[in-house]
Amino acid sequence: MGNIVAIVGRPNVGKSTLFNRLAQRRQAIVDSVSGVTRDRHYGTTEWNGQSFSIIDTGGYIVGSDDVFEGEIRKQVNLAIDEANAIIFVVDVEAGVTSLDQEVAMLLRKTKKPVFLMVNKVDNAMRETDASEFYALGLGDYYTVAAISGSGTGDLLDAVVDSLEPEEEREESEVPRFAVVGRPNVGKSSLINVLLGEDRNIVTDIAGTTRDSLDSTYNRFGQEFTLVDTAGLRKKSKVSEDLEFYSVMRSIRAIENSDVCFVMLDATRGIEHQDLSIFHLAEKNKKGIVVLVNKWDLIEEKDSNTPKRFAEMVRARTAPFTDYPIVFISVLTKQRVFKAVEAAVEVATNRTKKIATSKLNEAMLQIVQDSPPPALKGKYVKIKFCTQLPTYTPQFAFFANLPQYVKEPYKRFVENQLREQFDLAGVPIQVYFRKK
Repeated sequence: MGNIVAIVGRPNVGKSTLFNRLAQRRQAIVDSVSGVTRDRHYGTTEWNGQSFSIIDTGGYIVGSDDVFEGEIRKQVNLAIDEANAIIFVVDVEAGVTSLDQEVAMLLRKTKKPVFLMVNKVDNAMRETDASEFYALGLGDYYTVAAISGSGTGDLLDAVVDSLEPEEEREESEVPRFAVVGRPNVGKSSLINVLLGEDRNIVTDIAGTTRDSLDSTYNRFGQEFTLVDTAGLRKKSKVSEDLEFYSVMRSIRAIENSDVCFVMLDATRGIEHQDLSIFHLAEKNKKGIVVLVNKWDLIEEKDSNTPKRFAEMVRARTAPFTDYPIVFISVLTKQRVFKAVEAAVEVATNRTKKIATSKLNEAMLQIVQDSPPPALKGKYVKIKFCTQLPTYTPQFAFFANLPQYVKEPYKRFVENQLREQFDLAGVPIQVYFRKK
């Protein structure tokens, strides 16, 4: 179960600086997908061998200063609900403000571990000034200068100590599917249709979070575990349509699954919020099946409509476009089973292991026929390729001058791999290395 650490606090206290410093450590790996819009507010980091997700709540607040108070209250409450630990950032230059006191009041009520981080402490004088933050009633604090990173080590040691150790998932078990998408797109209804009124459930394991109930689905010869995160939570009083909420709610489901059903609403097309969720799944290397729900509501359907819709969706998610799109209606149960079949196929593709001999036989001919463009009169020769022993498909191509292989050629190779070995629905990674 992934741990989530949320960073809260009022604007301009240095939340993003802290976030960037933490996410940076693995950013290079997490974001090596070209063209993926970097989601600035969500990242994964690792400290003392424990990895966890970090969320900068501040990045999602829009609007003028008077909107801030209400917004911050919502965000802090959501962080209290969803995160495993909370870092509350305050600014030593500004001292204790009324907004800090308001946030502290909310945080004092939670049983979750809260870490008070006094930022911008870069000399002894400010070290002394920091003591006024005892007034917030949150106990001891950590003095940090996020910009230079001094003090972050002690803070992170404490944060990691408070998290539950990660349980390793066994890889042999049935694939885990999560239904994600923004509010009111029909996620719970889909889960109900899949589980059926008779709920063909073999086991009911309550997840570690109060809102995640995993159900094993076993019908028509297909078996998988459904990671249900939609149906069981109390409707919170916060306005449900904010991007931040749907992203925060999706993170756990995505991290905890193998394949994601990314649900879209046929009547609304694909919007920014849908893309954020799609890229989260892609960035986490999960299998993806896009479901277009409410297809029964589309008027004047001619035979071209699905094709046009699919082209529009793929154009928005490019460069990753190789995934199944299934047009469904949860209401009329139309093509719901086809969606399951697609996901089972994607799950199989995701664990595919391609024999090195087959890989070389197919790919070396292709790269020989269309080699990377020469750079400064130097020719790149690719001699050998192999699939890496990772949980999701990654491939290494060994070349004399790997540094000359540019993004467009990597994409060409990726597309050829997809064509030769059917990797539909699976984000893959291609590396060029020195032989």
